[in-house]
Amino acid sequence: MLQATPLTEGWILRHEGGTLPAVVPGCVHTDLLAAGVIPDPFLGRNETEVAWVGRREWTYERDLAPGNGHEQTDLVFDGLDTVAEVLLDGRLLGRTRNMHRSYRFDVTGMSGRLAVRFVSAYAEAEAVRGKVGERPAAYAEPYQYLRKMACSFGWDWGPTLVTAGIWRPVRLERWSTARIARVRPLVTVEQGLGVVELAVEVERARVEAPLSVEASVDGVRVRAAIDGTSGTVRLQVPDVRLWWPRGYGEQPLYEVELTLLHEGRPLDVWRRRVGFRTVELDRSADEHGTGFTFVLNGERLFARGVNWIPDDVFPSRVTRERYRERLGQAAGAGVDLVRIWGGGIYESEDFYDACDELGLLVWQDFPFACAAYPEEQPLRGEVEAEARENVVRLMPHPSLVLWNGNNENLWGFRDWGWEARLAGDSWGEGYYLGVLPRVVAELDPTRPYTAGSPWSGSWEHHPNDPAHGTHHSWEVWNRLDYAEYRGEVPRFVAEFGWQAPPAYATLARALPGEELAADSPGMLHHQKADDGNSKLRRGLEHHFAFPEGDFDRWHYLMQVNQARAVAAGIEHWRSQWPVCAGTVVWQLNDCWPVTSWSAVDGDGRKKPLYHELRRLYADRLLTVQERGKGRVLAAVNQAGEEWAGVLRLRRMSVAGAVIGAADLEFRAGRRAVADVPVPDELEPAGPKEFLVADADGLRALHFPSPDRDIPYPRPEFDVTVAPGAVTVTAHTLVRDLLLQADRLDPAARADRGLVTLLPGERVTIGVSGWETPDPDAARSVLYCMEPTS
Repeated sequence: MLQATPLTEGWILRHEGGTLPAVVPGCVHTDLLAAGVIPDPFLGRNETEVAWVGRREWTYERDLAPGNGHEQTDLVFDGLDTVAEVLLDGRLLGRTRNMHRSYRFDVTGMSGRLAVRFVSAYAEAEAVRGKVGERPAAYAEPYQYLRKMACSFGWDWGPTLVTAGIWRPVRLERWSTARIARVRPLVTVEQGLGVVELAVEVERARVEAPLSVEASVDGVRVRAAIDGTSGTVRLQVPDVRLWWPRGYGEQPLYEVELTLLHEGRPLDVWRRRVGFRTVELDRSADEHGTGFTFVLNGERLFARGVNWIPDDVFPSRVTRERYRERLGQAAGAGVDLVRIWGGGIYESEDFYDACDELGLLVWQDFPFACAAYPEEQPLRGEVEAEARENVVRLMPHPSLVLWNGNNENLWGFRDWGWEARLAGDSWGEGYYLGVLPRVVAELDPTRPYTAGSPWSGSWEHHPNDPAHGTHHSWEVWNRLDYAEYRGEVPRFVAEFGWQAPPAYATLARALPGEELAADSPGMLHHQKADDGNSKLRRGLEHHFAFPEGDFDRWHYLMQVNQARAVAAGIEHWRSQWPVCAGTVVWQLNDCWPVTSWSAVDGDGRKKPLYHELRRLYADRLLTVQERGKGRVLAAVNQAGEEWAGVLRLRRMSVAGAVIGAADLEFRAGRRAVADVPVPDELEPAGPKEFLVADADGLRALHFPSPDRDIPYPRPEFDVTVAPGAVTVTAHTLVRDLLLQADRLDPAARADRGLVTLLPGERVTIGVSGWETPDPDAARSVLYCMEPTS
C-alpha cells in the first residue's frame, strides 16, 4: 500500500546568516513572530515595521531520509507560497510559481538536505509586469501578476503582509506498481437513484502490471479494469436520501471508497464523503429582466448569504476547529450560503467538510479580484492548471453549488476606466469567458458556472445592471444614505454592506496603551477603507447627531448604524421575493482586528450586526415596507409550511401611549411573501410616533423620522443579574438597547445584540464568561438611544 509520511518536524528557516525554528505548515511571518524577531503585526502600527519581510528571499531546510524499499518515492507539497525552487542536496527538483496548486517531485533513491528557496513575491510580480506590461487594478500593489492570495498585498479591510512559506502540508509518498493520481467524482440524482461516476487516473511504476479498481458506497460495490492509466466506475444507490441546505432538510453524507488493486492486492485507497442533490441556476428572462435563482432538488431558494474572506491574513493558522467555529457562527445567524471571495484562496478540505455538515451552500470564486489580469505566459498556463486541480479536488462536496469566474473584473473593465488604459491588452476576459467555463464544463458539468460577480449574463447589459443577474450595491455605502437600498430591486445582491468598528475588547487588545478615539493613530491605521471614517460619519449624520469627542457613544452608534443599514437592505430585498432571489452580505469575518463591514470581528467577537442577521435571516420575518402609495406589513415566509395568523398593529407615541391599534389576519404561503396594508389611521404622524407590529413572537418597528429628530424620553429601566443572565425591565421606551459584555470582561459574551423594549417589557440577556455578576457593572455597559439634548 502507498505509505504517506508527513514532513512536519525538523524544519529551519534561514535568517541573517543563522537559523530559526520553523513550523510547517506555516509562513515566514509566523516563524519570525514565534522567534521574537518581529512584533505582532496585528497590534498598533506594527504592520509597517514588518513590511521588509515581504521584500526578502527566504529558505526553509530540513534533512530528508532515504526511502524504504518501495519502487517510487514522491515529495508532495500541498501548497507553496509562492515562487520557489525546491532542491535536494543542491540538485534542483523543480520550480513553483502558484500558491493555489500542489506539487509532486520524484525523489526515488534520493536523500540529503532538502531546501525550499522562496523569491520575494514583489520581485516576481514586478518581473512579470516588466514582461507582460502594466495592467490597471483597484490597488497599487502588484497582486495581479502572480497566482497568490491577492489580499496578502492588503485590501480595504486587510493589512499588507506579503507572505512566503510552506503554507500547506508536505509529505513523502512511497509506493510500488501504481498509485491513484486523480479521481473525478460526478455525483448526480437520476430518477430517484443516487449515481456516483468515478473517473480514475493512475500513475504507474510498472507499465505491464494488470490493474483494477473496486468502488463502494452505501453497500453498493463495483469493480472495473484500468485500461492503461485510466478507468471509470459507475455506482447506483437506490432510495438515496437527498442532501439539503440548512433549513430545507437534512444533510446525509455517504462515504465513497475506491481501492486500486493489482492481482487482488490493494495498492492505494481514495476516500471521500459525497451528498446526493441536484443544483440548477435559473437565469431565465422574465418581465423584470434576467433572473439568478438557485434551485436545489427542485426547490427555489432565496439565498441568505455572507461573503467569506480568509479568516487570517496568515491562512496556515486557520485550524479545523476555527473553521468549524466561524462557519458555525454563520449557520447560527441563519445563513445558508457562503461566498468564498475571489481575492482569497481555495479553502482547505476542513472548510468544505464543515459546510457539507452544516448545510451551508458554497459559492466559490476563482481567485481573481478587482484587477485586470494578464493572459500571457507565465500566467495563462498556471491559471488553467490551478483551475483543473481545484475543480476536481472540490467536486465531492455537495455544499459547493457555484463556480464564479472573478470578483468585479468585468465591472471594472466597463466602469473603472480600464478599457481605455488597456488599449487592447489582455485583461482576463479570456479566463472568465473562455478558459474557466471550458474547464468547468469538461470536468464538473454537475454545477453551474457564472463568469463573474457582478455579471448580467452577457455584454448586452451593463455588468452591474440590477435587473440582470448578480449586482454589487456599493454606491450606497460610498455616497448615499442606507435608505436608498429601498430604491431598487436587484435580481440577486451578491455584495453590499456597511462598516462598524470591532468590539471594544478587540480594540483594546489591538491598540495597547492607546487612548481610543475615532481618529486616534491606531484607529486610523486599523481603518483601511478609502475615506472610511468620513464615510462612517456621513452615514451616521443622516440619522444621528455626531457625538464629537465621545468615543464610547461613537462606538455604540456606529454599531447601531451598521445593523440598521444591513437591515434596511435585507428587509426590503427579502420582501421582494421572488424577483430578488438572494442577498450576500459583505462580510461575515475579518482577517485581523479592523474597522470593517464584518459581522464577526478579527478576534471572533460578534458585532450587533451578527445578532441582527439572526433576525433578518430567520425563516420568518416581519418588516414594514413601502408599496406604491401606501405602507404594508410584509410577512416573509421562507419556511416549508404556510404561515397564517393575526398581526397586532399599534400606533404608539415615544412617551409610551397607544394611539391606535388593530388586529389584522394574514396568510403567507410556503416560501412566499404576504403584504398586509397598514390602515391609514395607524400611520405614525411625525417624529413623536412610531408603528409596532407583532405576530407569533416576531416584531417589526417603523419610526418615520431620523433619530436626531425623535424626542426620545430619558430611558428608565431596572437591571437585575443572576449567574449567566442580565435582565432589563423597561419603564419607558428603550430603543436599541445593547449590552457590551466584552467591556465587563474580555472573555464575556452576550447572546443577543440590539433590542427595543416598550414600557413594561423586559428582556433577559444571557452572558457567559463573566465570573463576578454585578448589577451596577451591567448597567455601566448598557447603551441605548437617549434624548438628543
